[in-house]
Amino acid sequence: MKHTPPFARRTLLRAAGLSALAALGAGATRAAAPSADAPTPVQMWKSPSCGCCKDWTAHMQAAGFKLQVFEMADPGVQRAKLGLDAKYGSCHTALVEGYVLEGHVPAADVRRLLRERVPALGLAVPGMVVGSPGMDGPEYGGRRERFDVLLVQRDGSSRVWATHNA
Repeated sequence: MKHTPPFARRTLLRAAGLSALAALGAGATRAAAPSADAPTPVQMWKSPSCGCCKDWTAHMQAAGFKLQVFEMADPGVQRAKLGLDAKYGSCHTALVEGYVLEGHVPAADVRRLLRERVPALGLAVPGMVVGSPGMDGPEYGGRRERFDVLLVQRDGSSRVWATHNA
């Protein structure tokens, strides 16, 4: 596979839209991580009325991510465009350095994924799990349900990446 410099990939993605991700192929080299003092950019698609998505955004920002938020009536449309099966669905979809994030994925798990550079589509926390980041505010009365973060492969299979609140 021909190597595309990181700046060229970013230009390609901006010019051609996110559907260009598929054109890069499963084995494409990911762009270099930003410097330690620069926030890591994340694009996020959510419903305009979702409060837990706003809380997940705050969680990610507190962990050093810079979110660009796009509001849309059905964020599931973006999930499908990025190649993530609906069975992994939650209330919002995000993209960080070529990886798809679905639902209330903890920032620490995203950092681990970016550090390890595992070949995968991304991470998902299906559903709306109480106690996950963004679903852990005072309105939930301190409840914390056990949940798994799944590492989703490009073929649609998955395995447990991390378990929380066990």
